[in-house]
Amino acid sequence: MKRVFALVSPFLVLFLATLCASAIVYSAALVFGDSVSFRTVFKKSTQFFLVLSIFPLMHWLKLNRFDIGFLPRQPFLKQLAQGFGLGFITLFPVLTVIFALDVHLVDETKPWTAIWAGTKMGLELLLALLIAFVEEPIFRGILLTGFSKHFSRITAIVASAFFYAALHFLNSNIEIPSQDVELWSGFILLRDAFAQMLNPHYLSPFFSLLAVGIFLGVLKTRTPGSLGICIGCHAAWVWQIKLSKLFFNVNPDSSYLYLVSGYDGVIGPMVTVWLLLATVLLIQYRRINNVPPHGIINKHG
Repeated sequence: MKRVFALVSPFLVLFLATLCASAIVYSAALVFGDSVSFRTVFKKSTQFFLVLSIFPLMHWLKLNRFDIGFLPRQPFLKQLAQGFGLGFITLFPVLTVIFALDVHLVDETKPWTAIWAGTKMGLELLLALLIAFVEEPIFRGILLTGFSKHFSRITAIVASAFFYAALHFLNSNIEIPSQDVELWSGFILLRDAFAQMLNPHYLSPFFSLLAVGIFLGVLKTRTPGSLGICIGCHAAWVWQIKLSKLFFNVNPDSSYLYLVSGYDGVIGPMVTVWLLLATVLLIQYRRINNVPPHGIINKHG
């Protein structure tokens, strides 16, 4: 029973977040009418409540920040830098190959100046760090740690990776007029979002994000107290993808277009295979070097 409850608990959290977001949007619709987008406010409110759920979940699971992988500031910052380097070297070769195969073409319409490029790189880095600092404590912190209490390491990694990948496609395009908004309208969008997840066009990027979650899960479980590495790695990936979308266009006439998906022009079959291979190499590296699964980093750094 505990295992079943552990598996459905993410859906319960999503249900509560949807309920809270629906109440917020219903109130906003009464006050602002059609001057605000119901769908956009609902999406942002749901994300906000999902992030906010970190604190009651930690209390409920009796977890502290060390349990989910945070170390004191100095070793954490060191991990963050190490993870960023790992993220860079694991994705940059893919981007290089994609560019060499003419899947990506330089966007010549952009104002190519050093100031413009530097500013964009800095802003996208801050956004990438924000995303990583939100997602990693949830998926590789609380969710993976919680699943590990009830399942084997492999099951916990795959389950947390599945929820991580699936939530990226939990999105609805329905826009409800303010006069039709009810207290439960958020669940209409949630139902449509779950239906959208069955879209076959999402399969390729879904498997890529599943591979991302598995890689980060292996990284985390092999060295507890290593959430900083996961955050840095995640941030480096997001940063490179955002810069790729900013600086390049996808070439629809490329013979190798199948290597990427339409989700962001980067993740796709090539990323999936590459990261699964990287996961195998990571496991083998730690075995060869006799790194114990329980890790060598303690909470004191």
